[in-house]
Amino acid sequence: MNALSIEGLTKRYESFTLSDVSFDVRQGEIMGFIGRNGAGKTTTLKAILNIVHPDAGKAVFFGLPFLQNELEIKRRVGFVSGGVDFYIRRKLQTITGVTRAFYPEWDEAAYRRYMQAFDLDERKTPALLSAGMRVKYNLALALSHHAELLLLDEPTSGLDPVSRDDLLDVFLSLAREGTSILFSTHITSDLDKCADRISYIHDGRIFASEELASFTGRYRALMLSEEQLSPTLRSKLIGLKPAKHGFSAIIADQDLSGTGLSGEPADLETIMVHLEKEMTV
Repeated sequence: MNALSIEGLTKRYESFTLSDVSFDVRQGEIMGFIGRNGAGKTTTLKAILNIVHPDAGKAVFFGLPFLQNELEIKRRVGFVSGGVDFYIRRKLQTITGVTRAFYPEWDEAAYRRYMQAFDLDERKTPALLSAGMRVKYNLALALSHHAELLLLDEPTSGLDPVSRDDLLDVFLSLAREGTSILFSTHITSDLDKCADRISYIHDGRIFASEELASFTGRYRALMLSEEQLSPTLRSKLIGLKPAKHGFSAIIADQDLSGTGLSGEPADLETIMVHLEKEMTV
C-alpha cells in the first residue's frame, strides 16, 4: 500500500494551472519533488491537504481518501513548510503545548531529543528565530507525534551545509524505520544524497516521476568547444548554454552513440538546469 497516492490533482488560477498531477509515494521511501520556483510544488502540497481546494482530483493517504478521513490522516501526517507562521510572538513552549493536545501519539521524549539536537530554546518566540531555526522547530513538532508520512516544503532552505547534512541523516534514519517522506526542494544536491525517487513538475504538469537513478541515468553531461558544435550534434543537445570554457549541455544517453563523445554522468541539478532551458526556449 502506498503512503500517498495523488490522482489527477488540478487547481486553476487566473495566471497558473496545476494540471492533472498524479504520482505515488511508497512506504518507507524518500521522494524528491523538484521544479523551478512557480512550477507548482507548494500548490501541490497545499492541495494534497486541502489547504487550497483543488478543482479536480484527489489525494489518498494510507488507502484512505483525505476528505472522508481528514482528522485521522492529519494525525498520521506531518507537514513542514518554510517557517512557523502562527503565534509569531508566543514562546515555543506555548505553541508546543497547543500542538501536543492534538496528537494522541505525542512522544515527549522524542520532542525533547529533537529540540536538543536542533539547539532550540523553548523560551524564545518564532520572531526571534532565523528562517532555518523555524524550519527545525517545525520539524521537531512533526517528528514528535510519530508521523508516518512527512510532507516537507523546502525544509532545508536557509540552513547552512552542516545543518542540512545533519537533517538529511535524520530523514534517512526515519525512512529506514518505515516513515515515508515527500520532500520539495530547489537544493537538488540534497536529493542526490537521500532520495529514492523524484517527481519533477514543470509549469504545473508532472514531467517525470520515477527512480532517481533511472532518471539521471538517461542523460550525460557535455562540455563542448565552438568547433565541436556541428549542426548534427546541435540537434541532439538539450539546453545548450554558455559555460566558463565553451558550452555545456546534456544529451540523452541513446543519442550519444556516433557523436564521438563520451560525456560525464549528470547529476540532478545539471539535468534540471538544462531541461528547464530547453523547455522555456
